[in-house]
Amino acid sequence: MHKYVDNAVSGNCIKISFLHFPPITYNLFPTTYFMAGHNKWAQIKRQKGAADAAKSRLWGKLGKRIAVESKKARGDINAASLRSVVEQAKKANMPKDTIDRAVAKGISTEASALESILYEAYGPGGAAILIQTVTDSRNRTAQEIKHLLDKNGLALAAQGSALWAFVKTTDGYEPKTTVELS
Repeated sequence: MHKYVDNAVSGNCIKISFLHFPPITYNLFPTTYFMAGHNKWAQIKRQKGAADAAKSRLWGKLGKRIAVESKKARGDINAASLRSVVEQAKKANMPKDTIDRAVAKGISTEASALESILYEAYGPGGAAILIQTVTDSRNRTAQEIKHLLDKNGLALAAQGSALWAFVKTTDGYEPKTTVELS
């Protein structure tokens, strides 16, 4: 066999040609093709997927709240409660068309399925707890809340028994008095 006629290197491969034989291509670094998970795009995709999932959950919750407040305000975007929820949605970078769809859903005939319910409970040390929910099924939500409270050694309180300790604001409920814990 004669000496090399042509040597060409490109990327991780080398191409060697002999005088009377077809060219042969050798992979210089075969492990680079088989290393899984070391790709920058895989990391970006995972991080973007996690961020998109969190954003989707937040937008879904805000969409439900907008629909409920829209139903209460009969679609009047200037109502204080609806306006405050829309402002929260805008702060969360929720698109305008998604906000408009949620407002339209609240005033449509299908909106009767969503309702806002307030549950009351007492926590450790007699701390009053208010639980605001938006649901399409009162019974399912009540059972879920009871289960979560029972799992933590708590129980639902009677209607109005914990509400006296709070003041309603545009963002929800604020406690009337607070006690510093030592």
